[in-house]
Amino acid sequence: MAGRQGDTKAEIRRVAMELFTEQGYEATSLREIAERLGVTKAALYYHFRSKEDIVRSLFGDHLAALDELIAWAKTQTPGPRLRTEVIDRMLRLSVEHGRRAMQFALANQHVVRDLHPGKENVHERLNTLFEAITDPDATVQEALRTRVALLSINLTMFAAQGLDATDEQVEAAAREIAHRLAAEAAHG
Repeated sequence: MAGRQGDTKAEIRRVAMELFTEQGYEATSLREIAERLGVTKAALYYHFRSKEDIVRSLFGDHLAALDELIAWAKTQTPGPRLRTEVIDRMLRLSVEHGRRAMQFALANQHVVRDLHPGKENVHERLNTLFEAITDPDATVQEALRTRVALLSINLTMFAAQGLDATDEQVEAAAREIAHRLAAEAAHG
């Protein structure tokens, strides 16, 4: 039952992001989300009491997944293999977060700024991840290349907005760019 509830919540978030992106956050009602899902408003309320709860859930799940990645990376030995694995996991996280969520965030920056849980320490989280995957003896240039490799994933997702490309094409490009940058970091 818990797995099914998680699937239902994921579907609600997906449909809400579609509507928020198409119509705008303020112009979208819970009733419209329920109608698109083919459920009653009461059924939607069972999972989320407000649009704000949907947005908090979306970004909260993303931060929890980032925290899991950081915790895992901290248990590993820094080096090229770890960088490769972290890039792949970060890319999966970004793809799961989806281009629609990125579009939503870009179109509704004020909403994200006000509702994004943990937004204050995203920078701190990323620094922790950077430290976990960077060799302690790395030069400044190597450390920066490693950081840029990871950040390039989100930058590629951002830059892909409005580009006539499939999600798969964008994902493949983001992977290739990040891995190339990480390889350069390994070779100094």
